[in-house]
This record gives sequence, structure tokens and C-alpha cells, in this order.
Amino acid sequence: MSGMTDSPRILLATDFSSWALRAEEYACCLAATWQATLTVLTVLEFPPGMNPEYPVNQAYLGELMKAGAQQLVNLKARASARGISLQTRIATGIPCEEILAAVEAEDSELVVVGTKGKSGLAHVLLGSTAERVIRTVPCPVLTVRADTDEASPGKTGLCEGIGLDRILVPVDFSDCSLEAVEYAARIAQRYRASLTLLHVREPVSYGLDFTLLPSGKQEEMREHMMVRLGEMTRALAEVNIQAGSQMRGGTPVESILDSARTIPADLIVMGTHGRQGLSHALSGSVAEAVLRQSRCPVLTVRSLKIRPGHHRVLSRMFA
Repeated sequence: MSGMTDSPRILLATDFSSWALRAEEYACCLAATWQATLTVLTVLEFPPGMNPEYPVNQAYLGELMKAGAQQLVNLKARASARGISLQTRIATGIPCEEILAAVEAEDSELVVVGTKGKSGLAHVLLGSTAERVIRTVPCPVLTVRADTDEASPGKTGLCEGIGLDRILVPVDFSDCSLEAVEYAARIAQRYRASLTLLHVREPVSYGLDFTLLPSGKQEEMREHMMVRLGEMTRALAEVNIQAGSQMRGGTPVESILDSARTIPADLIVMGTHGRQGLSHALSGSVAEAVLRQSRCPVLTVRSLKIRPGHHRVLSRMFA
């Protein structure tokens, strides 16, 4: 990631559903305030098993293409009313695969996508495009949840109803969580936002041999984590970012969501390993569970690409 300078490239993936409108508002706001290049992608879903040569399928695709092109024209007009110019792309296929292809073609540095915020058994079985995207694309992904009654297609203000004053960053000290802190620091500098670093200590701690750690060792680990959180908040203060830290006990997902409600957070920035396959299906993902339930947007970070000549905001954390 470039540090949001030199016209960073944002990709908005939309299906024009009512809840995608909120993601559109965020993408337009960020494009304007970051002076970014904005590309809008819509994917016409066409299952691979359908033969596009059949006349009935050709007619179906033709209608999809016509409707998608008109919706892109309408979106471009809405963006123009906000003083934003953008490029458009239209693709046919499986959404998550086409989004990845567009990211690679555009060399995108941020993907913005909406999510309805589904939960329960149906969600577990079906998943969502947003979750598949955060597992596969290499750049950070901003997922914006909106329910149908929260859609606001009539808004014309540049960043009306969008605030980025308080940012929550869960930290487990893995590489991807440190990258999330770096990304959050860049956003905080741009918007003069405050950061809250959150470390969650799960109720039971085990050693490498899977035996329960003695209470003294657990206390030692707690103190070590407090020291590391303190080092990180001081590093943020050195670059003029207001930051605090929290340590909570409990399960990560519940603790993150509760902290976000309590602050209250305008944005959650968190690292994700982007696991796929059976291991992901069995263990799930904290990031995906959070974005599924969070009322505020969630920005997931796997890794950052630093352009030549640019430096990390928190360079000494990565020494």
C-alpha cells in the first residue's frame, strides 16, 4: 500500500443492491478526500455451467449487460454530482473471481464492498461475496454493512453521515495485525482520528505442550502484552496520533464487537490471514465473524505494499 499518496487506486465492487449504496457513499468519500483514482466494477453473475452460446443464455446475458451498463451510468451521474470522476468496468462470471481479476488488472490498493450483514445457518452454508473477497484479494478490503432501511440513495453531500473519528484496531501481535496498525495509523493521520488498540486474552492459556499454564506464567504473559501495547501507543504518539489501549478477556469476536460498541468506533481495522480451504471452513475467521456482525465498517488488512520512496508511519515497529 502506498500510504494513500500519489493517487491511490480504489476499486468499488457493487451489485447495485440497496445495501451496496452505503459502500458507494464510503468509496466516493474516500476517493475525494484521498484524491484517489476510483474504479467501479459490477459483475454479471453467470454460472460456469451455463453455455453462453445458447440463444436463451445470450438473451439473458444481453439483458444483464444492458441493465448493468445503465446502472453504471446512473452511479457515474451520482458521483459526478459529488464532484467525483470515476472509471467503470463490467464483467461476467463469479463475483469474487472477477473482483480479484480487476484488483490485479487495476493494481488496486483498496477494495470497497457492501455487505448485508447476514448471520445464522444460511450464512454459514452460503457465505458471502465480501467474505470470499477478503480471503483472496491481496490488498486491504473495506466492508460496509447496511440494512435495507439504512440505504440512502438521495444523499449528495460528499461525506454526509460518514465519520472516521474513532478507530478500533484489534492486535494479537501477528505480522498481519501489525500491518493493520500501520494502515490505521495512516487513516488516523489523514482524518485526525484517535486509535484504540485492543488485545484480547482468551480465558484459558496453554503452553506449547498444550498443558494449562500456571497462574504465575499467565500473569507474566499479561504483563508482557501490556508492555508491548504501551510501546505501540508511544510509537503512535511520536507521530502525533492520539492512541490508547485496552486488554480484555473473553472470546476475540465478542470482545472486539463489545469494544467497538463501547467506544463507539467509526471503523474497525484488523489483520486477516486470508486462509482458504478446509482449515478455514473448520476454524472460521475472526475477521469474517466481526464483519458479519459489526454495525460499523470493517477494514481488513493482509499485507501492505510500500512503494519505493515511501516509508512506514511506524517504521520502528517493523525494525
